Amino acid sequence: MEKQANKLNSILVLHKPTLLLILALFIGVFSSKAQERIPFDQGTKYFLGEVKVTGKISYNEQTVVTFAGLEKGQEVTIPGEEISNAIKKLGKLGLFSEIDFFVNRVQGDSIYLELNINELPKLNEVKIVGVKKSKKETLIKDNALTKGKIVNENLLTTTKNYIENKFRKDGFYNTKVTISTKQDTVESNQVNMLVYIDKGNKIKINSIDFTGNNVYSSSQLRKRMKNTKQKNVIRIFKASKYIKDKYKEDLVRIIDKYKENGYRDARIVSDTLGFTKNKKELSLKINIEEGRKYYFGDIKFLGNTIYPDRGLQQMLGIKRGDVYNGVLLEKRIADKSKPDGEDITNLYQNNGYLFSNINAVEVKTVNDTIDFEIRIVEGPLAYFNKITVVGNDRTNDKVIYRELRTKPGQKYSKEELVRTIREIGQLGFFDPEAIDPKFKNVDAAAGTVDIEYNLVEKGSSQIELQGGYGGGGFIGTLGLSFNNFSARNIFKKDAYKPLPMGDGQKLSLRLQGSTFFQTYSLSFSEPWFGGKKPIQFSSSLAFSKQFAANNFVGGIDKSKNFNIFAISFGLAKRLKVPDDFFVISHALSFQFYDLNNYNTGLFTFGNGSSRNLAYTIGLSRNNKGVNPIYPTYGSEFSISGKFTPPYSYFNKIDYANLGSLEPYKLRNEGSTPILSQDQTEFILPGEYIDANGNRALTFQEAAADQGKVDQEKFNWLEYYKIKFKADWYTKIFDKLILRSLTEFGYLGSYNNARGLVPFERFFVGGDGLANFAQDGREVIQLRGYPNNSISSRDGGPIYNKFSLELRYPLTLKAAASIYMLTFIEGGSAYNNFKEYNPFVLKRSAGMGLRIFMPAFGLLGIDFGYGFDPLTGSTQPNGMETHFIIGQQF
Repeated sequence: MEKQANKLNSILVLHKPTLLLILALFIGVFSSKAQERIPFDQGTKYFLGEVKVTGKISYNEQTVVTFAGLEKGQEVTIPGEEISNAIKKLGKLGLFSEIDFFVNRVQGDSIYLELNINELPKLNEVKIVGVKKSKKETLIKDNALTKGKIVNENLLTTTKNYIENKFRKDGFYNTKVTISTKQDTVESNQVNMLVYIDKGNKIKINSIDFTGNNVYSSSQLRKRMKNTKQKNVIRIFKASKYIKDKYKEDLVRIIDKYKENGYRDARIVSDTLGFTKNKKELSLKINIEEGRKYYFGDIKFLGNTIYPDRGLQQMLGIKRGDVYNGVLLEKRIADKSKPDGEDITNLYQNNGYLFSNINAVEVKTVNDTIDFEIRIVEGPLAYFNKITVVGNDRTNDKVIYRELRTKPGQKYSKEELVRTIREIGQLGFFDPEAIDPKFKNVDAAAGTVDIEYNLVEKGSSQIELQGGYGGGGFIGTLGLSFNNFSARNIFKKDAYKPLPMGDGQKLSLRLQGSTFFQTYSLSFSEPWFGGKKPIQFSSSLAFSKQFAANNFVGGIDKSKNFNIFAISFGLAKRLKVPDDFFVISHALSFQFYDLNNYNTGLFTFGNGSSRNLAYTIGLSRNNKGVNPIYPTYGSEFSISGKFTPPYSYFNKIDYANLGSLEPYKLRNEGSTPILSQDQTEFILPGEYIDANGNRALTFQEAAADQGKVDQEKFNWLEYYKIKFKADWYTKIFDKLILRSLTEFGYLGSYNNARGLVPFERFFVGGDGLANFAQDGREVIQLRGYPNNSISSRDGGPIYNKFSLELRYPLTLKAAASIYMLTFIEGGSAYNNFKEYNPFVLKRSAGMGLRIFMPAFGLLGIDFGYGFDPLTGSTQPNGMETHFIIGQQF
């Protein structure tokens, strides 16, 4: 036996814990190079001499040994935990298909091991059969089937399940996916993947039938099912497809309908799913047991020491004798659909009682009346401990931390947690749908909780590059908006990627031009001016040059131009009273209007200049949330006043007698000279005389004289402007949102003799895009009508507008947010308060689509039908198409 043993190979295989047991059965290990027996006892300790790595690997040998947790000279037990742990560590990496340890030799108290491993294959290319090319690209992207990815059983299983579930959600209930891999013939240890998709036929729901229902009809119950619908040629937005998870949710909705109306015991007895005879459609049969109708009895509160029974009863809002409503009771205790809902759980959690627990327990049922106890375990007060933020790769920490309402050491408040999510979303630097506050180290004994805000950065800079016809010719626009700019790093070369970013500032540059005009503007804003308080500083600089058209030869006449220079500075401060959603803002602006032979009718003087120095104060409240692109709740109210100094009160000019074109009267309408009535002079054709009977003038001379008068009148503009806007967002259900909007604007004068200024007017109608105008005009959107068609040619000093807009999102992903809308709205402009009637409006209705991409801003299209005729017409205006580019949300 000893001779036979000397001929054995001295390789001892140690493969996972089972093989370690086998090792213990051997009484010795022999070297293939030695003829003498090497004693090897179970559980013997050795010093590790060397680990040689063999097999199919691309990694460095020492790297593998390090990952295994082994190092030369360490003491190991054979068999023992060190080798077992090394196998586990390498296995957790998910990189290897085989992990084997061998003993090469034992020399004294040292042992020399061999680690034989084979790497899992890597993906070379993917081929998908059975779907269109566009679908293939999406599936590859969604499953991250990129070149070089490790191919293991988990990847194959998750990919198969994902594809099958994706198509089943689209109605292909019988989708089958087969995935196979084949060794690549060129690259070693790489495989090619073949994904074969058999979608089968699209399975629709032919019928949904109910039995056992007497209180509600089958049609009423089918309406309650939100996502599971039977075939109906009239229905457009909801397909009749079967999705198991959604179907189960709809069954809960059916029972909730009963519970909301007193039927506490209602239940689904059975539901069956079967194919129709042609095997192409499904039929659902749902058997319901309704039970009897119940009412609320006595409701008592137990365990409450912080809040009295009366206050809790008032918040619960349920009295004895009310029809039993299990859904309402659950919402009043803890409304899971509204994280900031007004319920008893939030009442406690908003005041530090994170560990509180509130349950409604039925304690007595007599006939049709149910008594309840609301059992409350208040628990200890909780405090925020450690607050961290992860995922902000570009945005500096301070930009986020200054917006947080949850501070270390502060008493826990769910309300402040929800508010923080809103504030981060409003920054515009992160995907608001992906903000995830994770609770870490929740310690009830210590009364502390750590919060980690998980964020996903999205592109915050935008580029606007467009061309089109408008304003009398082709218009080209180049706009750059950097919404997360960093001015402090502007002189640091390493910070340009491509520009210094991360401090939450906004820098915008816009260039626009055509044959008739050029406009250049630059703006900058800092949301935390000084770095300590939420005080926003903003500034802007703009220049515009416009040319008059040459009506004889076409094109432009550069000798006739109108230049505008504008500069403004503003400060806005967040208030604490009445609450910290309020913001008060101040702005100082100056515009210089320079007219050179620019007689177009818009101004009463063609040569000269005007100056517009104004102070604007505004008060606003904005609690829209959480996504600034697609708000689902909240509102925004604002009122502002813009005022110039009342020059007419101290410049000692008598504007009532300053002059006007109206006193000039035409004396000779003919084409030949005529003799005056006193026969003392000849009156030339087209001659005028003023009110004092002074020497006749031509019309051009009279107009020039009037221009001098108006140049004096409008040398420094004098006016005040009041604006009001209210904007509400109401959730109808799920993500279907109703937006309600009302606006009002008024332009007034301090001195009636001086009159209204020709600037700062309201132009109502159309898409609401201001184009190139910088003369202070406000362009008000009113879809269904041509641009600026509702107000007079020179704009109106008064306007109001009302709008209802129903919105539904198609996707709210960071790469692109898309939503549909339908609207009804009405508005009008008025020349004075005598004409003002808020109920006489130009009405319209229509539908549209909005697409927001971080790199390009907002794009959209609206189709609006105007129900009322424009001035001079008797027919409704009809259909108008409006393109929306870069407008506010």
